Amino acid sequence: MRVIDGMHRLRAATLQGRDKIDVRFFDGSERDAFVLAVESNVQHGLPLPLPDRTAAAGRIVKSHPEWSDRAVAAATGLAAKTVAAIRRRSVTGEVPQLHSRIGRDGKARPVNGANGRRLASTLLVENPDASLREVAKAAGVSPGTVRDVRLRLQRNEDPVPPRQRRAELGAAQKLPAAMGGAPSAATGGPDQKTAVQALMRDPQLRMSEEGRLLLRLFVMRAVDERHRQRLIRWIPSRWRRTVTELAYSCSRDWYRFAEQLKAWGEEGAPDHKQILEEVG
Repeated sequence: MRVIDGMHRLRAATLQGRDKIDVRFFDGSERDAFVLAVESNVQHGLPLPLPDRTAAAGRIVKSHPEWSDRAVAAATGLAAKTVAAIRRRSVTGEVPQLHSRIGRDGKARPVNGANGRRLASTLLVENPDASLREVAKAAGVSPGTVRDVRLRLQRNEDPVPPRQRRAELGAAQKLPAAMGGAPSAATGGPDQKTAVQALMRDPQLRMSEEGRLLLRLFVMRAVDERHRQRLIRWIPSRWRRTVTELAYSCSRDWYRFAEQLKAWGEEGAPDHKQILEEVG
């Protein structure tokens, strides 16, 4: 029976000696009640001052991390860019970094459209005859995005537009190292995403069965630090040892693959039986 909105109207009715007042009941959670209170004070009456709306946005970003920046902005009377800045400042364990967010229309959309585009390009390479809707559903993007990806592949272009690549690179550079920021120059070697994108632009790889197999392996392998940390926290305790051993086994397989590939380039093509014996 707590008043969410209308404290002044209730006080006025009390001063008039009234013992009844028309109300609209809200049945929901504590966090949803707070959102309703903020929305009500933004839409009518004396509007909330900017500091209060900013604080409310920070609280809603934590309580409703699945909401898009525009949805939070609509509830708090702020600009979407302001909410995005508040979300970036709130990158802690309290605010999970989700793959998709729910917009004002109730539809879920990917946060990083670049990943969806790369997955769509891989699916198109594997099955060129697949419909736009089939690929869109599998990749979590819109059919229009799949159509654009298909056209880019036909022109031998990167499936991710330059603007999205720049935004992705800028976001990675702003993140702290523990959250999966850009790799240090001291680690050596090419940047994984850049290298995979270069491979995906090569028609010889995209149009051959062996090339598509190679691309699938690397696309599935390219998981950034944020996703790894999320998986580490999520994997049930009963499976942790099994997954740990599988991860070690996969790393050993990749190491052998890298060593054999290096030997092939430095010493010429080794005997196929030798390779099979080593892999076996």
